Amino acid sequence: MKVVETIKAVRNEVIAAKQTGFSIGFVPTMGYLHEGHVSLIEAARKDHDFVVLSIFVNPLQFGPNEDLDRYPRDFQRDEKIAQKAGVDVIFYPSVHEMYPTNMPMSIHVTSGVDVLCGSSRPGHFDGVATVVMKLLQIVQPNEAYFGQKDAQQLAIIMNMVEAFNVPVNIHGCPTVREEDGLAKSSRNVYLTNEDRAEAPFLYEALKEGANLILSGETRRSVILAELENRLGTGSGRIDYVDVLRYPSLEQSEQLSGKVILAVAYFYKNARLIDNYIVDIQEGEK
Repeated sequence: MKVVETIKAVRNEVIAAKQTGFSIGFVPTMGYLHEGHVSLIEAARKDHDFVVLSIFVNPLQFGPNEDLDRYPRDFQRDEKIAQKAGVDVIFYPSVHEMYPTNMPMSIHVTSGVDVLCGSSRPGHFDGVATVVMKLLQIVQPNEAYFGQKDAQQLAIIMNMVEAFNVPVNIHGCPTVREEDGLAKSSRNVYLTNEDRAEAPFLYEALKEGANLILSGETRRSVILAELENRLGTGSGRIDYVDVLRYPSLEQSEQLSGKVILAVAYFYKNARLIDNYIVDIQEGEK
């Protein structure tokens, strides 16, 4: 495994791999790797001959009240995890390498940002879209891998790639879960014992909502009311709960096609997010 820090170096590695006939799988991250990231790397490793992992804490996606400097970083740990998971090249650029001057332009996301997590983080997904576009242009992979746990981010990237005709396939990978169904997250360590015991009910509520859809109920208001009722029994509080078309993230009273059920939920020391995507036509998740 190689670690490269410049755009020129990672491009040279990818070009050399392509010249040997290798396909390229790409996993963009902000580092501090966990099991979710490892599942993305393993999926890329299974599907492709050559795997590139990027580690870059992107300042463009942090708002004025979000502490960029406190974002966890541990490159030595990340390097060991990446090597064990089968990464061929880590692209580890500095901020100056990615943004050598003040950016003269950026991507402005106009759809799907006023719902879910985007409603409370103005400008966040502009920063995400801009850095992902740069990374896709730098690496030029056959396929890029993102986790479904960050479903709004995944949808916006899918829509961006389609809108700009970027020649890469975006692969959404399933959320990695604990045995009791709770989505794995670094935030889970902040839960009290009581909160941790209760928290799997978030996923159970989403599954029940999805089952209601698959049983024939396609009115958004009915599904939303059922979710709110179930989530209202918990000891925390709802930040948001919604049912939207996916990946357009549009509201529609009559549900059809692919649909996302999503929740953000506050406990005393942690905010948890989760979602469930169901395809009404296919009749399954």
